[in-house]
Amino acid sequence: MFDKLDAAENRYEELSLRLSDPRVVADQDEYRKLMKEFSGLEEIVSKYREYKKTKKDIAEAQELLDESSDKDFRELVLSELGEAKARLETIEGELKQLLMPKDPNDNRNVIIEIRGGAGGEEAALFASNLFRMYTRYCERHQWKSEILDIHETEIGGIKEVIFSIEAKGAYSRLKYESGVHRVQRVPVTEAGGRIHTSTVTVAVLPEVDEVDVQVDPNDLQIDTFRASGAGGQHVNKTDSAIRITHLPTGIVVTCQDERSQHKNRDKAMKILRSKLYEIAQQQQESEIAQTRRTQVGTGDRSERIRTYNFPQGRVSDHRIGLTLYKIDEIMDGDLDEILDALITADQSEKLGSAAADED
Repeated sequence: MFDKLDAAENRYEELSLRLSDPRVVADQDEYRKLMKEFSGLEEIVSKYREYKKTKKDIAEAQELLDESSDKDFRELVLSELGEAKARLETIEGELKQLLMPKDPNDNRNVIIEIRGGAGGEEAALFASNLFRMYTRYCERHQWKSEILDIHETEIGGIKEVIFSIEAKGAYSRLKYESGVHRVQRVPVTEAGGRIHTSTVTVAVLPEVDEVDVQVDPNDLQIDTFRASGAGGQHVNKTDSAIRITHLPTGIVVTCQDERSQHKNRDKAMKILRSKLYEIAQQQQESEIAQTRRTQVGTGDRSERIRTYNFPQGRVSDHRIGLTLYKIDEIMDGDLDEILDALITADQSEKLGSAAADED
């Protein structure tokens, strides 16, 4: 572990020198790349330096104990020594956690897709509920959200919505939401009062820049059409909606939320880049099967991850066996207890895997 920490500190010092080089500063792409790496090392290097200072404090306290025979003074030093040793143990644990392989996307903004699954109109209504849940979560944390594309039903449901969330670390918290969300409740549309089960699919994608995913313009087929809303009524009278087809993969992205064709095209390209990035990630992860097994169900759209049972007022996350009887609060965006538990479980699994590898 300490070899890795020494290497990280040396690299941090090297990057600090390079970032002060006028030639690097003049090259914006290189500067941004190095600055990103520098920022990523900052926390771990700071914690390592705190560790080394605490070790030094312990050595100095031990030396004072060896040299002194004064009872009161020795008691004072022993108290400080005990505190320093406890602090050192805490820092060691924090360093182990910081050394765990980082998801390079954790600090990115996200693009979330919500689609109604099995259950027809009731699934579309629950998709609308989930969309509100996530936007309320954003409001609670003062995160910015923006609709990129939405297809609504006539009675207020959502067939599909794609929206972005802009906040540092958004992906690190919301990536665990990818998968199938199941709802059990009496539908608004059900006269008989029977409980139905419906599903909604959520996909959480890291938002990527043009430099992360290069898209060849020759691979794109771009069509314009007239935007329409629920029931087929026209939202506007110009061909401002955009449909982009990525010919090599067959991915089709549409965006009609803006009245400007240019803005819709920018939003559609943002979605397309994230989808292409996700495909590249999945290919990479399939080559490293063990990495996949040490994740708490992130990214798999077909995995049933959670059940929302309205008659019983409970929400159950099946990956970690967590059940909370606070469905109204959760549907109003109070997600932190679930997300914190998922993050803790994921980190524990990774720490266990890292320890097994060391053995």
